[in-house]
Amino acid sequence: MAGMDNPADTVEIRRADINDASALARVGATAFTQAFGHLYPAEDLEQFLRTSHNAQTWGSTLSDAHTCVLIAEGAATGVMGYIAVGPCKLPVQDVESFAGEVQQLYVLAEFHNLKLGSRLMEAGLSWLSSHNRAPLYLGVWSENYGAQRFYSRYGFRHLGEYGFRVGSTIDREFIFKCSPDQ
Repeated sequence: MAGMDNPADTVEIRRADINDASALARVGATAFTQAFGHLYPAEDLEQFLRTSHNAQTWGSTLSDAHTCVLIAEGAATGVMGYIAVGPCKLPVQDVESFAGEVQQLYVLAEFHNLKLGSRLMEAGLSWLSSHNRAPLYLGVWSENYGAQRFYSRYGFRHLGEYGFRVGSTIDREFIFKCSPDQ
């Protein structure tokens, strides 16, 4: 039967709700640690995860009518990844009033080969477009070359940089921008 060999075919992309807060906290903390945990002293990582990836913080995000969180979920695997999109919150000088942002995009490492990042990105960009958010921005770690290539395929280009705090560590983060006129 077609599609049965590919677990990605059984993954549903759906909008998260308040009942997903704990799962998002777990997946966010795990995916962040898998990707970046080696970069930080343990106490910095722990502080960041405790404040940024907890059920209360996610509950707040999910209650924000201007933000959309979409999850990739499998019947057998549960939440495998997510994208959070909404108004631009990055430190962009003279940011446009309707600017949007891809705020977070994470997929658990064991599901990286299923193209879930692309499916989530397309769903997130569609939501931003349907809410007339433009131009679009995102932040990406300056040394995450794979993510930079991924975002460039969607028309995002380097605009500037800022310091992203993880505990007492401040990372060099790039700001990417995608404009309809690019």
